[in-house]
Parts: sequence; C-alpha cells; structure tokens
Amino acid sequence: MLNSFSRRFALLPAAAAVYWLGLGAANADEPHVDLSGVWGSYIEPGQSPFGRPGSGLDLPFTPEGKQKVEAYRALVAAGSDNPGAHCLGSGMPESMMFSGGYPMEIIQRPEQITIIYEAHSEIRRLYLGEKILPEADRLPGRNGYSVARWEGDTLIVESTSLREQEDQMYPHSDKAHIVERYHQETDASGTRVLVADMTLTDPLFYTKPVTAKKKWAFDPKGVLLPYECNEEAWLDHLETLKQRQTAARKAKKS
Repeated sequence: MLNSFSRRFALLPAAAAVYWLGLGAANADEPHVDLSGVWGSYIEPGQSPFGRPGSGLDLPFTPEGKQKVEAYRALVAAGSDNPGAHCLGSGMPESMMFSGGYPMEIIQRPEQITIIYEAHSEIRRLYLGEKILPEADRLPGRNGYSVARWEGDTLIVESTSLREQEDQMYPHSDKAHIVERYHQETDASGTRVLVADMTLTDPLFYTKPVTAKKKWAFDPKGVLLPYECNEEAWLDHLETLKQRQTAARKAKKS
C-alpha cells in the first residue's frame, strides 16, 4: 500500500512532481540551504544593541563625491531631515546594512529571492537564472536592480541601476556597483547567523572599493509588524485640516 505521501505524489503530473521535489534539471545547481524566514540584527557578545552600523565612517571620497555629499549635508537640517522622516525607504546599501535596526524577512524561490525589510515595508527582489532582465530593460531605483547566483551555499548578489544618493551612510553615484556575499554560520549558542560581506565600487564617489559586514540572527517565531509611515503622514495631514477648519469657523464667528 502507498502511504499518504506516496499517494499525493503519485497524483501529481510528472513535471510538477519533479519541480515540487526540486529535482528538475533547472534546479540541479540549487544550494542545500534555505534562507527563508525572519532575521533580526545580530548583536555580537559585548556590543551595544543601540550602535548604528557605519557611524563615524571615514570613507575614501573622490573630490567630486566629497563635494556632492557636503552640498547635500549643508542643504538639510542635521539629524532631523532625512528620507525616513518623509516616509522614503533607505535604498541600497543602507536598507541592507542598517534599515533602522528592524528585522527582515526572506522568501526564497528558485527563480527569485524576495527580501522584505520591516522598516518602511521596503522590498528588494533578487533575480536568478531566466528571471534576469537584460541590462537595457532595467529601471533605476534606490535599491537598484539585483542579480543573484549561488556558489555552493553562498548567495552572491550584484546590484546596479542605482540612483545617485547622497542621503545615506554610504553615499554613491548612479554608477555604483554593489556586491553582497551571504553565507550562514552557527554561533556558540547554536543560533543561526546570516553573514553578508558587502563591497561597494563607485569610481565617481570613491577612490577605492568600500567594504562592510552585516550579521542577522534567525528568529524561528519572528514576524514582521506593519510599518505604516504613510498612514501616520496622512493622519497628520487630516489633523492639520481639522485645525484649519476650526480656525476658519472661529474667524466667521468673530
């Protein structure tokens, strides 16, 4: 007699059964690792959980890059005027390196890996294989266009088609090229740790490549909470309208 698993499998069309088990020729090079799930920032033993990664950076700016960053910083109010205050996502590489310290969720499929950062509900899509668009068809954005591939159990992601951004911890031009290399480790307590080594190359802004490392801890019960920045802005706007309406009524009575 067939057990329940065998009966369900026998009812599947042959092609669907091969895909479901991940044994098809197209998936022959799939890694033996699944990064799916929720990951929170990993705090190294002895480190403060409140430190901002990248703070106090001494970046190797070119004269042009330094001039553009200084002009931006002179324009905005120090400490309070930033993209996040206007409900705008961080963009790469800050969305990956910091993202407000909020967790992220990874959804892994053979042709696409989706990363959802809780902060601003920011989403990145990492494309693999036949899902990858030709360079001429890619639209620029703050997170760019990300192409991924597996080398064994290491996920390598290359992002281009970025917009120029002076408003983050790693400013860059639209010629920037970002490479992330993800792999898993296990710490002394048995926690799954996801490690990303980031390299940012940008000949317009930097005299040499900029490197950094980021770690996350796997949270088996983790969930992402709503981050309704836009809703808060809308509610603030409604409150302003109410105040104007009240002031107008008072003016009519007087």
